[in-house]
Amino acid sequence: MTASRTAARMFDTVLVANRGEIAVRVIRTLRALGVRSVAVYSDADAHAPHVRAADEAVRIGPAAAAESYLSIPNVIAAAQRTGAQAIHPGYGFLSENTAFAAACEQAGIAFVGPPSSAIDAMGDKIRAKQTVAKAGVPVVPGSDGAGLSDDDLVEVVSEVGYPVLLKPSAGGGGKGMREVHRPEDLADAIAGARREARGSFGDDTLLVERLVTTPRHIEIQVMADAHGGVVHLGERECSLQRRHQKIIEEAPSALLTPAQRAEMGRAACEAARAVGYTGAGTVEFIVSSDRPDEFFFLEMNTRLQVEHPVTEEVTGLDLVELQLRAAAGEPLPITQDDVVLRGHAVEARVYAEATSVTGDTLTFLPSGGTVLDWTPPAGVRVDSGIETGTVVGSDYDPMLAKVIASGATRDEALRRLDAALGGTTLLGLDTNIGFLRALLADDDVRAGRLDTGLIARRGTALVETGTPEDVLGAVAGQALLRLEPSGDVVDPFDVPGGWRVGEPAWTVRRLVAGGGEATEVRIRGRAAGFDLALPDRAQAGGRDAGDQGAGEQDAAQPADTAGGAAAAGARPASATAAAPAVGCRTVAVAPGRIEHTHDGRTRRYRVAHAPDGVVWIGRDGRTWGVREQEPLEASRTASDSDGGPVLSPMPGTVTVVDVAEGDTVTAGQKLVVVEAMKMEHVLTAPVDGTVRELRARPGATVAKDAVLLVVAAPTHQEEPA
Repeated sequence: MTASRTAARMFDTVLVANRGEIAVRVIRTLRALGVRSVAVYSDADAHAPHVRAADEAVRIGPAAAAESYLSIPNVIAAAQRTGAQAIHPGYGFLSENTAFAAACEQAGIAFVGPPSSAIDAMGDKIRAKQTVAKAGVPVVPGSDGAGLSDDDLVEVVSEVGYPVLLKPSAGGGGKGMREVHRPEDLADAIAGARREARGSFGDDTLLVERLVTTPRHIEIQVMADAHGGVVHLGERECSLQRRHQKIIEEAPSALLTPAQRAEMGRAACEAARAVGYTGAGTVEFIVSSDRPDEFFFLEMNTRLQVEHPVTEEVTGLDLVELQLRAAAGEPLPITQDDVVLRGHAVEARVYAEATSVTGDTLTFLPSGGTVLDWTPPAGVRVDSGIETGTVVGSDYDPMLAKVIASGATRDEALRRLDAALGGTTLLGLDTNIGFLRALLADDDVRAGRLDTGLIARRGTALVETGTPEDVLGAVAGQALLRLEPSGDVVDPFDVPGGWRVGEPAWTVRRLVAGGGEATEVRIRGRAAGFDLALPDRAQAGGRDAGDQGAGEQDAAQPADTAGGAAAAGARPASATAAAPAVGCRTVAVAPGRIEHTHDGRTRRYRVAHAPDGVVWIGRDGRTWGVREQEPLEASRTASDSDGGPVLSPMPGTVTVVDVAEGDTVTAGQKLVVVEAMKMEHVLTAPVDGTVRELRARPGATVAKDAVLLVVAAPTHQEEPA
């Protein structure tokens, strides 16, 4: 549906009470409809893309969401000041807030969403289950009462049986959810779930559900008007999740038959009718992988979903426009028979997060920084709220963009999405793009054999470990380029006595990429290139994104230029631990772009230099932040044998400190909890020892790598003879 189907304008001015990519997305439809848009922003977003995209923008408070995007008085006041007749809440923030919907009604402003009574009924998961069960919709066995104490929860768990899932009654997005498989883990899980729910939604009420093993998460998009019309727009498969949060979604599902789709769609429409729903909503179901006819109601999201673009791609409908028309009181322009699914669409969420491996554990940590280079892929839909120069902090959700690809078949859509991710450049902070490409290449994902535990089972196999040798060589090569008219060589690490062209001796650098270990790199510059020597090391269990095909650009061998071709150098006699030298050459092809030849293979890279000395380099969708290790840096982090400082793995806020100065702790004991971008990370003791230099304080903001405390390992002295 496009604006050309009707000349009527339901509103003159609409305020978008959100930020980031969803604000930009809503403003795009408003512009197409000829409706004036108003953006709101916090101090952190004063120069954000959504602010410039709107016809007018209003400051609503400081960076803290509670004082800006979550402030109902501030948002309502902004709408009244600008003459907005309606408010579109997007998703997150106030989108499912009953008080906000009621405040809009009281102020005479149309809320682009369901009535507050529907939000209230479906926002409380306990009441929602009771409501839809009465309408004949199947629900997951579990607790059906509100306000359960910890003891009540323990009793319900004993009745339902392990494994169980603890869920906040308020909110969604996987926040506060905990899987519990053993009785001894229940108390900590309840405490953690309550704490996260209270921080995310201001309500720590929990419910218990039986955990369905190997489940698939399938949701139905519904659209309803104020005249009793309700249709469903097919399903979305959202089973690929980490931390109960979706990262890849697709439409339609590879699991359902047309008959099963119709049955789930009927149930979703009944759930919407049960609460007098209007506008766009999503009814989420859990489906057994081996029993697709058996589905259970999970919850209803009374708002637009993050993954709505895949539904738009296969139906040809603009869901934001349908929302606006429903809010204006128009009847639905379509019936169920008008809804036809064509082709396939897949969406990948790009997050600001670092993916790392510790032992057998896969960890996702929020990242942040300044976007030094954002170049989205061409030929596919990209919904984003960032641009080059955007500062990504820890105040808001870490999602940066969504890449959506379509095709006539599922295979075609998956191939196009992988190629698009390979052609994406995002330098300046860690992202999950490389992880997304590895996930898309998984055999089960390709075959459509999905469930919500797939990522947890694959674990470390989805993460490239170590740094590819060509990337280290490219970093060395771009440092050797003659970038200045004077002919001076630019050293990105700005270290006296750095790499110099023509220097016959080998220069040693210890380079660190991301959170990995330092790698000793030996470089010998020549007039027409350089020799590179790396230590013998296996790429243990890693996946080289450059060998995946899509997104890689092999280039013809360029003519010799400054920093150009070099013959393979001899292995340095003093470097007995180093691999044979590799002849390399690097040429600049454009600002921030280089071509690097390594082992006879030439590839293109994007490069950007951060003010803190980190060199950001990327290819095939992957990025690496490379810096030179300080001589004493290796002793700063706590080791598995000697103890030492415990550092914050990300910028964030300390929410829990479970120890005191002088406490004796054991290896693995919880010490501190750091929260960033609505995600918690628990830091534990690396060894048995004593807590020293405790600096962490609840509520304190900490930077990445800030020392929170020191665990001093006990000293072992010989007994006197």
